[in-house]
Amino acid sequence: MSAPGENLRINGDRLWDSIMEMAQIGPGIAGGNNRQTLTDEDGEGRHLFKRWCDEAGLSMGVDQMGTMFMTRPGTDPDALPVYVGSHLDTQPTGGKYDGVLGVLAGLEVVRSLDDLGIKTKHPIVVTNWANEEGARFAPAMLASGVFAGIHTQDYAYNRKDQAGLTYGDELARIGWRGEEEVGARKMHAYFEYHIEQGPILEAEGKQIGVVTHGQGLWWLEFTLTGKEAHTGSTPMNMRVNAGLAAARIIEMVQSVAMDHQPGAVGGVGQMKFSPNSRNVLPGTVVFTVDIRSPELSKLDAMREQIESKAQEICSKLEVGFAMEAVGHFDPVAFDPTLVQRVRSAAEKLGYSHMDIISGAGHDACWMNRVAPSTMVMCPCVDGLSHNEAEEISKEWAAAGADVLFHAVLETAEIVE
Repeated sequence: MSAPGENLRINGDRLWDSIMEMAQIGPGIAGGNNRQTLTDEDGEGRHLFKRWCDEAGLSMGVDQMGTMFMTRPGTDPDALPVYVGSHLDTQPTGGKYDGVLGVLAGLEVVRSLDDLGIKTKHPIVVTNWANEEGARFAPAMLASGVFAGIHTQDYAYNRKDQAGLTYGDELARIGWRGEEEVGARKMHAYFEYHIEQGPILEAEGKQIGVVTHGQGLWWLEFTLTGKEAHTGSTPMNMRVNAGLAAARIIEMVQSVAMDHQPGAVGGVGQMKFSPNSRNVLPGTVVFTVDIRSPELSKLDAMREQIESKAQEICSKLEVGFAMEAVGHFDPVAFDPTLVQRVRSAAEKLGYSHMDIISGAGHDACWMNRVAPSTMVMCPCVDGLSHNEAEEISKEWAAAGADVLFHAVLETAEIVE
């Protein structure tokens, strides 16, 4: 059955109020949020989400990775559910909308269905994926990766944060280790609503991003080993300088990414010097190179060049070199039927829209391997994300949620 008419909308005020209330948990220091995965703040956010879902009459399932599945039943007991969701965990200096918008918009979809007295053939499951960000436990999209069979549960449980704490132990500590087997659920379709995290939609004056593809990614963690020495008394020609090698690799990554334009990006966002003293040359430098492209050939070529050239740089400086791939997924093409439903919903509702490629990784990238999947995006101010200054408007949030509402309804099938 086709989606309902354009007169049906979600409650934009209620959605916005929910986002603002969630933002009170794990506040940052500059207006955003620090609600990293499996922290006490993450646990508090989960309890608030559960309370709202309980009030909406949803039943909860939690799997052994800590992902929350909140179900609104359908009329057909044999119909597979339509899943909609994102994540509630944040970066250490994250914004109020990244991930949260998608989870709470999913909740708003079922709240609006209840308000309108609409029943669907397929159940609808609102999902909060655990550890999407990967800020505390790399790699990103960890729980959805286990769900999709990309990672083993043992691998995920043994991921460590910078304090040496493991994912498995911290999941048990905050009390959100469920009993449900990871990946046992079957899906009819998966939708994810997210802020763009880039400047394109705002620059083009579009309200809705119809996400057709997602970029592929490599996270390459380099460990460079030099020789700790006094910065004032060690002659320049007698240094084994891991910091210098790191600097040259960072510049090289920039050059490689520029050589593969258009449609490629690369950079370094995390680095740790040891002993990290102002007057000691580092004994070790550990940092992660992040490269992305929607074209698999470019992505693989960039990785090969960066690894080869980094070894050459270290060899010339007599610096020890080691590299580990700590995150990876190939470029994604989302389901054409679901993509068209998003596009049609935007057109019917009168929202300006454009096709877009997601520059960031999302749980939808893994779900696309197990079920038809797609995404909806809304603009964010100046394209800023993973930053406490991240901002969207209430109108943008509501427009994307309206599109999500109609696309989900068409897929879940209204029962008259």
